[in-house]
Amino acid sequence: MDQSTEHTVVCRGVSKVYRQDAVAVPALTDVALEIPKQDFVCLSGPSGSGKTTLLNLIGGLDRPTSGEISVDGRRIDLMDKGELAELRLRRIGFVFQAYNLIPVLSARENVEFVMQLQGVSAAERAARARAILKEVGLEGLEDRRPGELSGGQQQRVAVARAIVSEPSLVLADEPTANLDSKTAENLMQLLRHMNTEHSVTFVFSTHDKLVMDFSRRLITLRDGRIVDDVRRE
Repeated sequence: MDQSTEHTVVCRGVSKVYRQDAVAVPALTDVALEIPKQDFVCLSGPSGSGKTTLLNLIGGLDRPTSGEISVDGRRIDLMDKGELAELRLRRIGFVFQAYNLIPVLSARENVEFVMQLQGVSAAERAARARAILKEVGLEGLEDRRPGELSGGQQQRVAVARAIVSEPSLVLADEPTANLDSKTAENLMQLLRHMNTEHSVTFVFSTHDKLVMDFSRRLITLRDGRIVDDVRRE
């Protein structure tokens, strides 16, 4: 099997060690993981288990101390800062717990922002932003700024922004943490739809049982190691 074509993410022997007052603190130890294209994966585990660290390494936001990480068949652990920035811009979408929307921009302008960095024309940006906002249930709210939207609506803008540039991979860190249970359920149904209709691979880091229940695959970490990996369908 050609992993570059069959898998979005491949980790081999990935370890991460942080330094605190000259003391080595291992966050991940010898993690091996393959995530096929269009998978819908949840990383779970107690605080300090390493799930957010692993998510950040896969997204190129941090570097492993040792081991190999490939995204779309490309070794990101060998990339320089410029190459990593380009990869994140073109191939990876992020959905953050705190939404990370730009307060002075409207919902449409927030969604357009990544496409603007990519050099997409103004007309195409506007058309794609309006289409994706309609798909996530925000038609008619395109011109509202984040402060004029509910938490669930802001998270939908964040999802639209992550998806609109058609990345192969979306990483979401505690995406339901600030949402009530009904809004969280609606969000996860939306993400499953995006996964199916847009063929995007999703990887979540979460404590939320709801997110775990929606996942097709549940990977459990403890003390920086994968202790369980269950396919749920």
